Parts: sequence; C-alpha cells; structure tokens
Amino acid sequence: MMRVLLLNPPSYKDFDSGATSRWPARREIVSFWYPVWLCYPAGLIKNSRVLDAPAEGMELAEVLEVAKEYNMIVMFTSTPSFKRDAKIASIIKREHPIKPIIGFVGPHPTVLPEETLLNAKDVDFVVRREFDYTLKEVAEGRPWDEILGLSYKKDGKVIHNPNRPLIEDLDSLPFVTDIYYRDLNYKNYDIPFLLYPYVALFSGRGCPGRCIYCLWPQTISSHRYRVRSPENVVAEMEHALKLFPDLGEFYFDSDTFTANADWISRFCELVKPLNTTWSATSRANVKYELLKKMKDSGLRLLVVGYESGNREILKNIKKGITPEMMRRFTKDCKELGIKIHGAFMLGLPGESRETIEESIRFACELEPDTIQVSMAAVFPGTEFYDLCLKKGYFISDELVDEEGYQSFNLKYEDIDTAYIYSAVETFYKRFYYRPNRIAKTVLE
Repeated sequence: MMRVLLLNPPSYKDFDSGATSRWPARREIVSFWYPVWLCYPAGLIKNSRVLDAPAEGMELAEVLEVAKEYNMIVMFTSTPSFKRDAKIASIIKREHPIKPIIGFVGPHPTVLPEETLLNAKDVDFVVRREFDYTLKEVAEGRPWDEILGLSYKKDGKVIHNPNRPLIEDLDSLPFVTDIYYRDLNYKNYDIPFLLYPYVALFSGRGCPGRCIYCLWPQTISSHRYRVRSPENVVAEMEHALKLFPDLGEFYFDSDTFTANADWISRFCELVKPLNTTWSATSRANVKYELLKKMKDSGLRLLVVGYESGNREILKNIKKGITPEMMRRFTKDCKELGIKIHGAFMLGLPGESRETIEESIRFACELEPDTIQVSMAAVFPGTEFYDLCLKKGYFISDELVDEEGYQSFNLKYEDIDTAYIYSAVETFYKRFYYRPNRIAKTVLE
C-alpha cells in the first residue's frame, strides 16, 4: 500500500473553497467548505492523509514539506484552478526526493481526461467520475490497465480504461467524520449562514434535476439520485456528536437533499431523538407536510437555488420550478419558522436588464433570510457549456482573472457584460439596504 496524500492545493489568498468544487474565486466574505470528496477515499486508504491547504492557511513551501512523506499525491482540481494546480504538481514532482506518482481528480479531469494529462506534464493519471475505489486500487498497487475509471500515460500515449460503475451501496463507504477528526481542524470551516462550527455530510449522490448549469450531476455524481440509508446517516451524526461535542449544526451538502420524500420522512423519524440542529440544500418544491416533519426533527435552514425571478430564464435553464412554486414554498417555510438562504444567479441564457430587475424585485418579494448573488459560471461537461459554444456566447476561456476574481466570460445580445458585473452589487444593495431589512438586522 502506497502512502497517499489527498491534497486540496494552495490557491489565491482569501479564496472561497466553493462547496467542494474547488472554485478559487475571491469573495467579499471568506468561507471554507469541507473537502468531502477527498475524505471518502481517505477513509478507504490505510496510509493516507487529507491536507486542505487553503483552510489551513498553508503556503506551497509548507505543503512541499508535508508531501515529502508520501509517494502518491492526489490533487483535486477544477476548470478555473487547473492551470495553477498543474504548476503546483510540477513543483511537487521537481522538489520531491523520490518523484511521487501524481493524480488529478474532479469534474475537469472527468470531462477532459486526455487534455488534462497532455497539459499537465507531471500528472501521471486522472480518475474519471467517482474516484473513491479507483484511488484505493491505485494505492494498493493494482496494475493500472486493470483499474476501471483510470486514464494514464504510457509510452507517450494516453490510455483510457473503461468507466467504473457508479457506487450503488453508499453505506459501504466509511464515515467522513472520522477523517475530519483525524486530518482536519473543524474549527477552520465557517460559512456565514451556518451555525459555527458546522460539519458537512452527504446523504446521497446525484440529482434528478436537469438544470443546465449544475456541474456535479453532469460530470461526477450523475442524474440518478443514490442515497445512503437513513439509519447510516443518523448513525454518523450520532458518532460526530461525540467527536465534536460543541458542534453548531450539521449541514447536508448533497446535490439536492430533498429529492426523495420517503427517505426524508424516515430520516426525520430517526434523527428527531438526537435533538440536534441541521440544515440542508433544497429545491423549492417540497410540500408543507414534509417541511413540517423536517422542522420538527431539527431542521433550521434550507439553502435554496431560486436563480432567477424570470419565468423564461427558468425554462431556459431547465430549472423545473416556477415562480409560483417558489412563492408557495417560501411562504410555507416562513410559516413553519424555517430559515432560507436564497441563491440567485445573473448572466443565465435570456438575461437582460429587465430580467435582472425582475429577479431583484422577486428576491425582495420572497424575502429569504439571507441571499447570495453570483454570476453564471460555465463549466465543460455541462449542457450550459454546449449551449454557449453553439450560440457563440463565449468571449474568453478564462473563469477567473490573474488575481483570482471571477470573470464573466459570456456576451449576450440584450445586455452588456459590464452591466452584469455591476448588477451583482446592485442586487445586494437593493435587497439589504431596505429599511425593513436594516431594522431586522439591528434587531437580530
């Protein structure tokens, strides 16, 4: 068995770790999300360590010292961070005393395995799709030509092995909370809308939604929603409460936590006796009765992707949710005392000055407890990316600038790119600088 370092590499100063997707854009508020995807294979590999360099505040020199203890380095990369990560891989290879095997994992190498290997000359292999068991087999020394899901270099060529089937029995995976306890400082992870300190969990993988922009279901986890058993999830929560006794809350960072109503009902029955607080992701289509069960079992907050208040944009992105559904869902949550962190996105197909104004007014009407507003990011492997290629919307290949700030790299006919940049700040000000919002903030 090789000694394996699973690395979230250093990135830009004040970078936002981007909900496990290694989004290296600076934000106005620094936040860190758990490297959940790296922690799962770490639990399968005996001689392993997860190193989350950004959360630890580690510079490259410090990472190099740690890396010298390992002969296999696995780095999580993404499209916006790829060039930087490839340079870090080369430095590790050059400075390491025994020239370790280096592999890349994540959505980018899944979609572009050959390009990844050809453009990152010191990376030896990439794993496509879910990488838990593929990395375990590489670490065990299994011949590479026998390992499903692996792409690698051999004799100057790139070899692509057949895909590995998706993991069906998610209960067979280890508890990530044991890896958090072993390798991470949970006090490093702080999200402004979550209770501190929080612990992130997955209840399942995949999402049945067809949103054209969403990266994970279209690249790694698939549109087929697979779940851990409610018993397995609650057992891990109970275990985590012993590991982290001052825990503020659990956060279910699943693609869509509420996709399976029967599962949620059973989970609520089992988690209620723990008398613990939890929050989760949700689509705006959950029925009142189920929301009430969730609230009664400890639910505090839902993170909801509203995206836009314009009906046509919602159709364009295949959201599968209407403004009327959003209004009903939000009203139900307010009645039950469930807080909402609402996410909105500017620059989606069909955007104009008028649709942005519509979204701002819609957000003010819905009145979620907090909001986040971002510019649309187009990733290879998504239907959104294919659409932008077909329509000629791209004006650049770069998702971030040299200093780490997000670049909006699309141009639509009905709106200036510069206006979309400025509209993000306008959206925040129009929402938060209203008298009733200011009064609410003061009272809280």
